[in-house]
Amino acid sequence: MMYDKMGDYSKALSSHERSLEIRKIALPPNHPDFAQSYNNIASVYDNMAEYSKALSSYERSLEIKKIALPPNHPDLASSYNNIGMVYSHMGEYSKALSSYERSLEIRKIALTPNHPDLATSYNNIAMVYVNMGEYSKALSSLERPLEIRKVALPPNHPDLAGSYNNIASVYSHMGEYSKALSSYERSLEILKIALPSNHPDLASSYNNIASVYSYMGEYSKALSSYERSLEILKIALPPNHPDFAQSYNNIGTGYSQMGDYSKALSSHERSLEILKIALPPNHPDLATSYNSIGMVYSHMGEYSKALSSYERSLEIRKIALPSNHPDLATSYNNIASVYDKMGEYSKALSSYERSLEILKIALPSNHPDLASSYNNIGMVYFHMGEYSKALSSLERSLEIRKIALPANHPDLATSYNNIGMVYSQMGDYSKALSSHERSLEIRKIALPPNHPDFAQSYNNIASVYSHIGEYSKALSSYERSLEILKIALPPNHLDLATSYNNVAMMYDKMGEYSKALSSSERSLEILKIALPSSHPDLATSYNNIASVYDKMGEYSKALSWYERSVEIRKMALSPNHPDLAQSYNNIASVYSQMGEYSKALSWYERSVEILKIALPPNHPDLATFHNNIGMVYSHMREYSKALSSLERSLEILKMALPSNHPSLATSYNNIASVYDRMGEYSNALSSYGRSLEIRKIALPPNHPSLATSYNNIGMVYDNMGEYSKALSSYERSLEIRKVALSPNHPELASSFNNIASVYDNMGEYSKALSLYERSLEIRKIALPPNHADLATSYNNIGMVYDNMGEYSKALSSLERSLEIRKVALPPNHPDLASSFNNIGMVYDNMGEYSKALSWYERSLDIRKIALPPNHFSLATSYNNIGVVYDNMGEYSKALSSLEKSLEIRKLALPPNHPDLASSFNNIASVYDNMGEYSKALSSYERSLEMRKVALPPSYSSLATSYNNIGMVYDNMGEYSKALSSYERSLEIRKIALPANHPDFAQFYNNIGMVYDNMGEYSKALSSYERSLEILKIALPANHPLLATSYNNIASVYSHMGEYSKALSSYERSLEILQMTVPPNYVLLATSYNNIGMVYSHMGKCSKALLSLERSLEILKIALPPNHPDLASSYNNIASVYDYKGEYSKAVSSLERSLEILRKSVASTHPHLVLVKRNIENLRNRF
Repeated sequence: MMYDKMGDYSKALSSHERSLEIRKIALPPNHPDFAQSYNNIASVYDNMAEYSKALSSYERSLEIKKIALPPNHPDLASSYNNIGMVYSHMGEYSKALSSYERSLEIRKIALTPNHPDLATSYNNIAMVYVNMGEYSKALSSLERPLEIRKVALPPNHPDLAGSYNNIASVYSHMGEYSKALSSYERSLEILKIALPSNHPDLASSYNNIASVYSYMGEYSKALSSYERSLEILKIALPPNHPDFAQSYNNIGTGYSQMGDYSKALSSHERSLEILKIALPPNHPDLATSYNSIGMVYSHMGEYSKALSSYERSLEIRKIALPSNHPDLATSYNNIASVYDKMGEYSKALSSYERSLEILKIALPSNHPDLASSYNNIGMVYFHMGEYSKALSSLERSLEIRKIALPANHPDLATSYNNIGMVYSQMGDYSKALSSHERSLEIRKIALPPNHPDFAQSYNNIASVYSHIGEYSKALSSYERSLEILKIALPPNHLDLATSYNNVAMMYDKMGEYSKALSSSERSLEILKIALPSSHPDLATSYNNIASVYDKMGEYSKALSWYERSVEIRKMALSPNHPDLAQSYNNIASVYSQMGEYSKALSWYERSVEILKIALPPNHPDLATFHNNIGMVYSHMREYSKALSSLERSLEILKMALPSNHPSLATSYNNIASVYDRMGEYSNALSSYGRSLEIRKIALPPNHPSLATSYNNIGMVYDNMGEYSKALSSYERSLEIRKVALSPNHPELASSFNNIASVYDNMGEYSKALSLYERSLEIRKIALPPNHADLATSYNNIGMVYDNMGEYSKALSSLERSLEIRKVALPPNHPDLASSFNNIGMVYDNMGEYSKALSWYERSLDIRKIALPPNHFSLATSYNNIGVVYDNMGEYSKALSSLEKSLEIRKLALPPNHPDLASSFNNIASVYDNMGEYSKALSSYERSLEMRKVALPPSYSSLATSYNNIGMVYDNMGEYSKALSSYERSLEIRKIALPANHPDFAQFYNNIGMVYDNMGEYSKALSSYERSLEILKIALPANHPLLATSYNNIASVYSHMGEYSKALSSYERSLEILQMTVPPNYVLLATSYNNIGMVYSHMGKCSKALLSLERSLEILKIALPPNHPDLASSYNNIASVYDYKGEYSKAVSSLERSLEILRKSVASTHPHLVLVKRNIENLRNRF
């Protein structure tokens, strides 16, 4: 017996068997002492977990007693009790209950009603009910032995402590931790009086108190009690007693909960060492030890080691326990949890289902362990994106827990929490929030006020608020979560690092990047203290910091942090670990944003190589990386390669996921985006439509992803010029977002923004402005005052004002956008370059070319610093600078800039990309202005050829190409060819645009010019008036384009000799310009010039000169000194002097004109030739 108590089971067994041998010789065959021997042998086998041998010996003991003793002798009750105990250890609870109840029946007959052995029977029956999850029955059974012991025993008898201990155990299972703690402490008080100070039962008492503190999240108190328990055992027991192993195991669990995994592992391994010495090799306690070690490895992310330990535990349990023992279910459950973390969901599901099968056989139908099993299966389905199956399993778990557990048990809170997570992923945020709040309510009742589970609740509530765009509420909840963890956990616990990371993520979404960095860095500090220097979590932390720098546009810093992350993962992980692939992916993403697509591709391909080795061939992560490669090719305009990669991604997802998984919808969405960029709108619509179909099946009817689908379809219709359909889709998207999201969610702002964009394209500028302003209002409420999205809103408003010709308002909005970006972004961020560019564009439209040039050059300077040398944004900058030089008449500089733009585009883009066509178009425009019409025609036709290859036949850019070719033919006097090109342009626009789009006005204007040049004035007038009608409908009453229209009508009247009508239209044109443009705007000079020429034709020379000189004054301010328009002005003044007979003044003006032209245009330019001829004629005349 002594060896048995010391845990030296082989010696105990040897002694008991020697005793039995002696009794077999000395005593008759059924003597009661034989029963005692078999009983003692069975007890050792039970401790060794050799349950079949224990059962066999106990039953042999019972047979002897049945012969030797009367039928209701107390020793028979003891035998049935012992057999019940073995069945309980075997997990055969119904058999255990039957044996314990038979024992109780005998004792009720044989013993007095308050005999202590009756209390033992009731106690044992209660513990079976605990194992069966029937806690109310267990509690009822435990109250009876307590009553008996109070009567039968002295007030501080150890058995009373046992009763309080068992009652506490039930309360602990029920989640009533304060009651459990109270009963355990009552038990400890009794034991302190009844037993010596280092008795092992005191150690057990401290151990049990520690377990409650652990459940309550008071880990330091738990650890303290576990260590007190160990101190007692060290004095009371031999060094390798199994109880030591249990103590070390519990201390290891405490360290694990505190996040100190190295200490946890050390304690668990010490426990295992003891058990290997003390117990036979397949004892269940060894399985428990391997299981505990596996859990620590799992927490450390060392999944192969975790799996190995869990599988060793399972092997032992298969040998030691019956095939349906609940501990086997636990093993399968733990193995499944590792597969779940590894992303091997089919294996996880299989193991979880095997665990459930065992529990269904071993336990009653509403046992809490079955609820846990359904919960775990639900979470795998959740990770697989099968949300309806996940919800079904989680709700089954909740039903069981509602039956088995009290109404405010923490496990019910867990159920509501997990259901909330599923609803969140499904986009049903109101249900998600409701579930998380129900979880929080339960925890407030069941747990102490700063329990870590509260932090989880606040964290999950924050996540929902983040999804619905209530960022301030989200931040508040994340910060509440952090406050709790600061109180509940040691200062460098890993959960605190996670909490700081979540706060950082929220600041990141809010665009408060400095705060995001601060929180991310605090998270990193904790991890550096808590973890070894090459732990994968440190790599994740570096990764998160890099992500913030990436969003800030600080790409070099982002790369540096991502590379540090890679270094750690290379040390910590196997060379083909998926996390390394993720690191390479992130580096590739930065290069992609920098426009360094070849580098991006290289990193993405390295990533895919790893995943091909690390993952099965159809793993969803491979699909993700093929998707990323496809998107790079899309940015490079290599659309066939993009489609190939994206379709490979889709193929993998089709094999890996169910047919209506949301990830398939995302894949179709991305394929559609490429077709959209290619201008293959029917294919884009088809793929977006397939994406929408899947989302309709997989997601609830108002999920935000459905809104995204409708939004994308609207974008295609917008690009196609089908504005009514675009509006319809965008409005459907908006309706869903209004239902799914909070009223001031940023995505609602995006919806209003997109609808505004359609109205902008339709020329309905007042509606566009109203919606852009609505978008801005939402963003002002939802976002911090210097968020980049606010800058975008002001930018868009500015561009509408620009289109409306309200340039001062445009500048004001664009400058507000710039101010925000200066605060929110680093000084060389590409978005700042965009701001400078757009301001330059307004000044260009205002004719303030020097200012335009200055802003464009500032934009270029930033892009040179921020971007690689052949980034297409640099090409855009050079292009815009070239266009300004063209407008300034500095044609050589214009050509130089435009050719530089073309060179970059040739390197950065595929050979027929539309942007290359734009480059040739703009170069052609310069040659046209220089009078080099053959070169202009050649470049325009080259541009058209590219657009025919790259774009669908009804694309608006093709119409622009035909229009520009028409203009060259018009300038060359080839009017029939000009008309033919203009009409081809019109045919395309009729397909692509609504009837009153401003581009039609441009077409009719150009036709009018041809007819005017042909002398067909009635046709010219008709075309110009049609153009004016369209502009009156499409534009505000004082838009500069209306002024141009009146100007052109006036020109026809002038050619027809109807000077009063001409003057009236010119003056109307001037009035409009005076209201809308700055006082030195070039078009004002044109108006004064045209009015002057009419006065000249009317013989009103003084008025003519007055107007022409006003025109010249403006041009001198607005244009460089050798601009051809100045030459035209001097030429026109000369014509008035000629008419007045002031020939010397006329010649002087003509000579000034000639000087300018010689510096600005080729010697063969028609204007230069004309001025030379005029000088010659004048000199011949006088």
